[in-house]
Amino acid sequence: MGPLGKYADVGWGYFYYPKLEGEISNRMKFRGNDVLVWSLNNYLGLANHPEVRETDARASEKYGLAYPMGARMMSGQTEYHEELERVLAKFENKEASFLLNYGYQGMVSIIDSLIDRNDVVVYDSDSHACILDGLRMHLGKRIVYPHNDLEKLEISLKRAKKIADKSGGGILVITEGVYGMVGDLGNLPGILKFKEKYGFRLLVDDAHGFGTMGKTGAGTSEEQNVMDGVDVYFGTFAKAMAGIGGFVASDKPIIKALMYKMRSQIFAKSLPMPMVIGALKRMELIKSRPELKENLWKIVRALQNGLKDKGFNLGKTESPVTPVILQGGLGEATQIVVDLRENYGIFCSMVIYPVVPKGVILLRLIPTAVHTLEDVKYTIDSFSEVREKLDAGKYSSGEVPPVADKY
Repeated sequence: MGPLGKYADVGWGYFYYPKLEGEISNRMKFRGNDVLVWSLNNYLGLANHPEVRETDARASEKYGLAYPMGARMMSGQTEYHEELERVLAKFENKEASFLLNYGYQGMVSIIDSLIDRNDVVVYDSDSHACILDGLRMHLGKRIVYPHNDLEKLEISLKRAKKIADKSGGGILVITEGVYGMVGDLGNLPGILKFKEKYGFRLLVDDAHGFGTMGKTGAGTSEEQNVMDGVDVYFGTFAKAMAGIGGFVASDKPIIKALMYKMRSQIFAKSLPMPMVIGALKRMELIKSRPELKENLWKIVRALQNGLKDKGFNLGKTESPVTPVILQGGLGEATQIVVDLRENYGIFCSMVIYPVVPKGVILLRLIPTAVHTLEDVKYTIDSFSEVREKLDAGKYSSGEVPPVADKY
């Protein structure tokens, strides 16, 4: 069951597979108690935006959840799917885009479809699991470089070029825009400085950057002013868009090739109409309501600056993702989370080894546009008290609290 699964009997329903109930918002219910939630990627607050809810409901009433039936290549194509692709392509300053049923599945299939056994992939060591799973399908060479280490990246590119020159293939570099666990950004300008010399194409997974970063919300490439340098851009609907699905945007020849090669789309049912029409409404709001992103960043700055002022270590985050880094083992981590949830009414995600090094506790906060400054102040005060307890050894028993539901 892996390093975390061995604790399933004591963690089920609490640390693993917890149930948050009620309307999606800054405050929900956990095990019957009201909690302040910092664990939802509802960045712009669109999950329960009244216009979004109304659009989703009307589209569901008109079309149901089945239409269109079949894969898009065979019988699942509609004008709305094509319209959404045009909107997304224009938003990302690309010639074309292609809808994906799911973000994770889509990224796996993008990688599989872009490269063959003669090509070389160079990728960041902190890449998301969907990237790693896509690379597992690659029959050619793949080279990893240390996270955001441009010096090591160039060494990897030199090696990749020698291999590609011999095989007759090309080079694909993969990075994330926003790294979703710790919130730092991929150094897209630094990577692109090597592009002319080594002749690679750049694929950016911007799941956490789409809708949150850049002047218009077009993502990390807009934030870093390198949109034209990104050859293939990937975004998901599951975070800032508060939906299901995703898209890939690029030049027309690349998108056309993906439309005929991506097995995850060719052999899967088309996105249901309510999700497509709902995504169009979400895009309309992202473009016409800049206050959504402004409200998000007001909360982000208040939370992150307030935590830093109290001496908390937030790593190198440059995005809404807010990691609070503490020192301790599994027992201390679980006791902190129980204390936060049961005594402070704060629900946030806990990240421990093997995701982070041994001895590190990472409490991951996701601020959104629906949080308030009062939420921020309460959380900072609560975290300060928890840290005092940690420093005083209040969580030092080393035992995982028996809080699991019956599985």
